[in-house]
Amino acid sequence: MDARLNYFGNPTAGKTLKHMMSAGKTIKESPLPAATQELVALRVSQINGCAVCVDMHTKEAAAAGETSVRLNLVAVWREATVFTEAERAALELAEQGTRIADAAGGVTDEVWASAAKHYDEEQLTALVVLVSFMNTVNRLNVITQQPAGDYEPGQFH
Repeated sequence: MDARLNYFGNPTAGKTLKHMMSAGKTIKESPLPAATQELVALRVSQINGCAVCVDMHTKEAAAAGETSVRLNLVAVWREATVFTEAERAALELAEQGTRIADAAGGVTDEVWASAAKHYDEEQLTALVVLVSFMNTVNRLNVITQQPAGDYEPGQFH
């Protein structure tokens, strides 16, 4: 499969992606736990069908020490017993924030309150920005059919 656009060979994409990579770095350096960041990025990417991001975040999480059991269960996190209550709250917020069109109304007050029980304002900010960021990146990659499978951990950091 060939991508419809080569983001790294296009001047407009290059300028834009430079800023996006900077935003991604800011999120990565936030106080939101790294494991939570990877789980959320993976779940949002699964929902959006972004193969290249699923590839990336699965490999980044594994390289950071995440277990294969937890990675394999992210898609069915509600039925899995391997996630903390805080991670479950983040995953639910991520799902509702991603499925805005499907769940008219967006993130419910109940889901927000659950996340706010586990994360302070700075972490909640990072979580909201991460969900929005991943939705943007997923759309860029899905629209242009970016292929998956070749990502190496740390490739874009």
